Amino acid sequence: MAIKTKVFLLGVLLVAFSFEMNAQNTTKREPLVTVLEKLQNQYKVQFNFAEDLVKSIKIAAPSGDLSLTEVLLYLEENTSLSFTETVDNIILVQSKSKSFGLQQLSEIVLSQFIVKGINKIDDGSYAIDFSEFDMLPGLVDADVLQAVQAFPGIQSGNETVSNINIRGGTHDQNLILWDGIKMYQSGHFFGLVSMFNPQITQQVNLIKNGTDASLTDGVSGTIAMETSAQVNDSIKASIGANFVDANGFVDLPLGKRSSIQIATRKSISDIAKTPTYTNYFQRIAQDSEIVNNQDAIINSDQEFDFYDASFRWIYHISDKDKIQLNFITTGNELMFNENAFTNDEQRSRESSVTQNSIAGALMYHRIWNADWQSTFEVYESDYKLKAINADILEAQRFLQENVVSETSLKLIANYKANETLRLKNGYHFVETGMSNLDDVDNPLFRLKVAEVVRTHALFSQLNFRAANQKTQLKFGLRYNYIDKFNKHLLEPRFALFHDISTHFSIEVLGEFKHQNTSQVINFQNDFLGIEKRRWQLSNDLDIPVIRSKQGSIGLTYNKKGWLLNTEAYYKSVDGITTQSQGFLNQYEFVRTSGDFEAFGLDILLRKQIRSFNAWLSYSYLDSHYKFSELPEPKFPSNFDITHALTLGTAYVVNDFKISAGLNWHSGIPSTQPAPDFEIVDGMINYTDTNSKALADYMRVDLSATYSFGLLNNTRANLGVSVWNLLDRTNEISAYYRINNSVVNESLQTSLGITPNVFFRIYFE
Repeated sequence: MAIKTKVFLLGVLLVAFSFEMNAQNTTKREPLVTVLEKLQNQYKVQFNFAEDLVKSIKIAAPSGDLSLTEVLLYLEENTSLSFTETVDNIILVQSKSKSFGLQQLSEIVLSQFIVKGINKIDDGSYAIDFSEFDMLPGLVDADVLQAVQAFPGIQSGNETVSNINIRGGTHDQNLILWDGIKMYQSGHFFGLVSMFNPQITQQVNLIKNGTDASLTDGVSGTIAMETSAQVNDSIKASIGANFVDANGFVDLPLGKRSSIQIATRKSISDIAKTPTYTNYFQRIAQDSEIVNNQDAIINSDQEFDFYDASFRWIYHISDKDKIQLNFITTGNELMFNENAFTNDEQRSRESSVTQNSIAGALMYHRIWNADWQSTFEVYESDYKLKAINADILEAQRFLQENVVSETSLKLIANYKANETLRLKNGYHFVETGMSNLDDVDNPLFRLKVAEVVRTHALFSQLNFRAANQKTQLKFGLRYNYIDKFNKHLLEPRFALFHDISTHFSIEVLGEFKHQNTSQVINFQNDFLGIEKRRWQLSNDLDIPVIRSKQGSIGLTYNKKGWLLNTEAYYKSVDGITTQSQGFLNQYEFVRTSGDFEAFGLDILLRKQIRSFNAWLSYSYLDSHYKFSELPEPKFPSNFDITHALTLGTAYVVNDFKISAGLNWHSGIPSTQPAPDFEIVDGMINYTDTNSKALADYMRVDLSATYSFGLLNNTRANLGVSVWNLLDRTNEISAYYRINNSVVNESLQTSLGITPNVFFRIYFE
C-alpha cells in the first residue's frame, strides 16, 4: 500500500509543481477544432483533417466579414497547415511540412455521431475525442470504457467495463489496446470503473468490423485507446477528485522537441467511505465469500483499494524521426479477515484478492522520403491475478494465481504510390505466456500449468481514396503462422465507404480474425468469487484457436441536424468453449467446444437543434450456440439480449451542460428449473437451456456539469451525476443450487441509485 501511495503522491507533486511553472499567455485564442466547427456552419463547408494534426493548435478566430478565400488564407498564415478547397465544398487540411507527406488521414464522415466528440470515421470505425467530449448520461467524469457502451450493438449485461459484449461476443473476445499495448485487465473495482485514466487517454477508437490488417486478436471487436501524439509547447495540468478517487495529470514540455505526460489516480476509500464507494463495494461483493461465508465464520475489516499511474514521453529526434515511450501500472486489492471460535479460542486469518497490470512500449517512427515511412513498435504487457483464501475452520490456506506475460514486436512500412493509393506492409511477432497455479497447504497440493504460444504474421493493406473524396476503400490480407500448432491462417479484411449523394452514404465491412487466448471459469468461487475468470491459452485440442468471420452493410442519412445510421451484420465465431461462456446451469462443469452465430441490426437516430441534442439507438440481436456434444446442440447464447434501446438527451448553454438518458433492454437469458424444482439423481432438473429470460432491464441516468474560471489560466469543472435515478432493482444474473435437498435461487442485482460528484481544476 505504501508503494501505491508513493506513486500517487509523486504524480500529484509533479502536477502541483507544474502549477507554479504555468505560464502567462493571455491572448484570447480558441482550439482550432472549435474555430473550424464555427466556420463550417458559417460558410457551409466541411473541413477534413486528422484529429492529431489540429487538436493541440489554438488560434484567434478570424473576422466574420471575411470571404471564404480570405479565411483560408488567414488560417494558413497563422498555422503550419495548408487548406485546400476540393469538390462539394470540402476543404482538405494538411501539414505544410514534408514530414507529413505520408500522413494517413482518418477522415471524419460524421461528426457529433451521438454527442460532440464522438465521430464516425470513413473506415467504418468510431472515434471518441475526450478533448472535445461533451457528456453522456450517468457519467460525471469521463469513463473511457463506459463511454464506448453508448454505441448501438455494445452491451454490458452486468453493468461492468470488464464484461463488454460487442454484438454478442464475450469480453475476452475484445482486443483492448492502450497506445498499441494489449491489456489483459480493463477495470478497477473489479469492473465498475475503467482502469484507463481519461486525463491522459485522449482518444478511443472503436472497431466493430473491418479491422486494419496490422491488428490481431479481438474476434468480436477492438477498443484502441491513444494518448496525444503531439509535443505540447506549454505546461498543462489538472487535479481532481470524485466520490471514488482522486487524480492528477501533467503535460510537461522538455524543450521544443519533447514532452512528457504523467497521470495518477487512487481510490479514496482509506480516507472516506462515500455512498458511491459503499454501493460499488456491495455490488462487487454480491454472492462472494466476502459476504457469504459459512455460518460459523464472521468476516470483518473489509478494505478495498485501487490505483493507476500512466506515463507517455515523446521526443522528435529530427523532423523525420520520432520516439515514443509509454508505461502503465494498475492494481486492485481487496482484503478482509475471517474470524471464528475454534477449540474455545478466537482465531482470525486474512483473505485477499489482488489484480495487477504493468506494461511498457517503445515506438520509433521514421520518414525516409516523400513516399516512404516506417514504424517499429515493441511492447511488454504483464497481468497477475492472485487470491489467498483462508479457511479458518479447516486450518487451510488456498492460493490461486493467474499470470499473463506477452511480448510483441511489429514493423510497419507505408508507401504512397500517388495521391489516391497507399500501401501498408508489415511483420508482427507475438509471444504469449500464461500460467495458472492452485496451491493448498493442508493437505499439501500444488498444480501449476504454464504454456507459451508464438505467432508470426505478415500483412499487407491497400488504401484507396478517390480524387473526389467520395469513395474510400481499404483491403488487407494478414497471414498468421502459429508455430506450436504448425497452423497457417489467412485473414482478409475489407472496408468500403461511398457517398451515394450529398446526404446518403453506404459502407460495406468484412473481416476474418483469430485469437489464441480466452477467459474461463473453473468454479464460481475461484478467486473468492470476485473475479472468477482466468486467462488460458489455446492448445488446438480441447481448447481450440478461436476464429471468426463477420460481414456488415450500413446506410447513413444526414441532413439539417438529422442523422439516421443503420447497420445489419452477420458474425460467426468458432472454437469457443463452454468454460468461457459463464454457464450457471447444467453445463457449468461441462468441458466442450463449439461456436456461436449472431445476426443483428444496429440503428441510431439523432437530432440536433442548436444547443440541444437527442438520440435514440436500437439494437436487435439473434445469437445462438452450437455445441455438437451437448444434449441440446443449438440454443440461445448467454449474451442474447434480443432488444436494446437507449434514449438520450444533452443540452449545452454557455458553460453549463446537462444530460439525461434511459437505458432499456430485454431480460438476460436464463435457464430455469422445472416447475416443481425437481431433483433427479442429486441434480437439478432444468427446462430448456436459456429458454426463459430475467425481467427487463431499465435504468434512468442524469448528469450535469458547470465550468467556470478561477485565476488567470485556471478554470474549474464541477459536476454531479446520478446512476439509476429511479433506484430500480434490475436482475443481472440468476442461478440455482441444492441446499439440504432443496433447490435455492441466487439472484444478483444491479447498482441501485448511485450519486457521484466531482471537482477538477485545470491549469493551462
